[in-house]
Amino acid sequence: HKQKHCLPIPQCAALSISPLLFHPHTKGSQIIMDTTQKAVKRQASFCNAITFSNRPIVIYEQVRLKITKKQCCWSGALRLGFTSKDPSRINPDTLPKYACPDLVSQSGFWAKALPEEFANEGNIIAFWVDKKGRVFYRVNDSAAMLFFSGVRTAEPLWALIDVYGLTRGVQLLDSEIIPPDCLRPRSFTAIRRPSLRRDPEDTRLSVSLCDLNLQEETFHVTATTCPIPQNSLNSQHSHLLPSQLESDLRFHQLRGAHVKILDDQTVARLEHAREERTLVFTSRPLRINETIFVKINKSNAARTGTLSYGVTSCDPSTLRPSDLPYNPESLVDRKEFWAVCRVLVPLQSGDILGFMVNSEGELHLSHNGASTGMQVCVDCSQPLWMFFGLHGAVMQIRVLGSTILAERLGLSTPSSPTSTPNSPTVLCSGISDPILSTCGSGPLCSSISGTAPNSPVSVPESPISPAVSGPWGDECTICYENMVDTVIYSCGHMCLCYSCGLKLKKMSNACCPICRRAIKDIIKTYRST
Repeated sequence: HKQKHCLPIPQCAALSISPLLFHPHTKGSQIIMDTTQKAVKRQASFCNAITFSNRPIVIYEQVRLKITKKQCCWSGALRLGFTSKDPSRINPDTLPKYACPDLVSQSGFWAKALPEEFANEGNIIAFWVDKKGRVFYRVNDSAAMLFFSGVRTAEPLWALIDVYGLTRGVQLLDSEIIPPDCLRPRSFTAIRRPSLRRDPEDTRLSVSLCDLNLQEETFHVTATTCPIPQNSLNSQHSHLLPSQLESDLRFHQLRGAHVKILDDQTVARLEHAREERTLVFTSRPLRINETIFVKINKSNAARTGTLSYGVTSCDPSTLRPSDLPYNPESLVDRKEFWAVCRVLVPLQSGDILGFMVNSEGELHLSHNGASTGMQVCVDCSQPLWMFFGLHGAVMQIRVLGSTILAERLGLSTPSSPTSTPNSPTVLCSGISDPILSTCGSGPLCSSISGTAPNSPVSVPESPISPAVSGPWGDECTICYENMVDTVIYSCGHMCLCYSCGLKLKKMSNACCPICRRAIKDIIKTYRST
C-alpha cells in the first residue's frame, strides 16, 4: 500500500517548561540510569524495566525517545503510554514485571506496545496525547499515527516507558510542544471519512493523523461514562463487555484486615497463614437491573477455594474492620439483610463475572458471557450494597464498571425464556425421599443467605413456587398437600408443614426454601378456630 504523506509540521513556539527527564527513583529493578537522567538501559532479562517521566507532561507535548540498544533474542518491544499516578508516590518495589498487561490493568495507567518493526536502533519515537485523550505516535519523520485512546486528561499525566523485549536502551531527547493548529493539515476542513490502513502481513490497524477530523463528535465521551480502556484489550474476554461502562463504581474504603486496596477499583488479598478476613464492599448501593462487571486480575491455581459474594442492606460506612468476620456466611446472624453466595465454577486470571439484581429481586450471575441463572432472591425494596470475599485461588479482583443493559453477558430479564430461575424451593439432599430429593444442580444449592424476620423478600413465580393471594399461601411449599403449620427459626418464614419441616431440618446444610438462610430449628404452630 502507499503511505499517505502529511504536510511538514512547522515548529511552533514552545512553552517554557523544565527539561523532561526520567524519574530518578521509581523504576523497574533491571533499569540502570545515567547521571543526566536522560538515558536508561535494561541490564538483564526482558522485563522489570518500567520507567516514568520526572514531571507531568503537557497536552500536545511530544515525548521524544531515541532507541540506543536493541537485543534481537527477545520478542515484543517498547511499551509507551501515560499515567495519572504521581511516580513519586509509587513504591518501586510494587511495580510489576510488565506494563502490559499487569500495570495497565490498574486504574490510571494507559499503555500499548510499539510495533516491533519500528524498534530499530537509531529510530526516534515521539508520542503525545491530545485534549480528547487520544494518544498519537510517529517514527522519525513519518506521518503521525493514532496509537490508542481513552486517556483521562482532566488530571496531570506522566509519561510511562517500559524498556521491554527487543528494546534494551533508550535516551530521552528534548520534548516539543506542538499546538493542535500545527498538527492539523491545511486540508482538514475537507476531510473524507476516516480511513484505515492495513498491512497485509500485519493484523494491527493504524489511523493516519491526516485522516482524522479532530472536531468529530464521534470521539466525544461524556463525563458519566467511559469507553473500555485500551488496557482491557489484554483480556481474552474483553469483547464480552459493552462498549461503554459507567465508571462511578468503586470499592468502599472499609475492608477486611487481609485485603490491600491497590486503587479505588482494584483490591488484592494478602497472604496470611491464619484465617483471612478479606471482605470488600462497593462504594454505593446497586441500581435495579444494573450489571456490575468484575474481573479476576490474579488467581493461584495451587490453592482451593473461590470468590464469595452477596448483597446487604447494611451501609458499609456504619461498620468497623473488626466487624468483618473470616466466614462471610456468619453475617446472616446480624440484624440487617445479608445474602451470601459462592461462585461454583473454577476461576482463572482474566475471567469476567457479571452480577445483576432485577426488579423481582433475583440476583443473576454470568461467567465470561455465559449466564449461570438466578443465584438467590433478595429484598430489593431497600438499598443494597454488594460485597466480595477473596478466598482460595482468587488473589486480586477489579471492578471494571457497570451498565444498565441487562441483556449483555446473557443476563436476560425474567420474562425471557432463557432466564427461567432455578426454583427457590430446590433443595440439596442426599436422602431418597421423592419429594425432598428433587434437588437440581443449580447454583442455589450451594448459596447461603440471610434476612431479618422483618425483611420480606420477593418470591418469583415458578412451577414450584406459584403466585398466591396471601402472604405465603396455605399449602406447604414442598409437598403441596398439607397445610402450612411450621415456622422456620431464625428467619421466621412460615412455608412448610411440620412433616416436611422435620425432614428438611435433618438434611445437611438445611436452609429455608424462601430466603436460603440456615435453619436452626422449626416450630410447629396452631391456628385458633
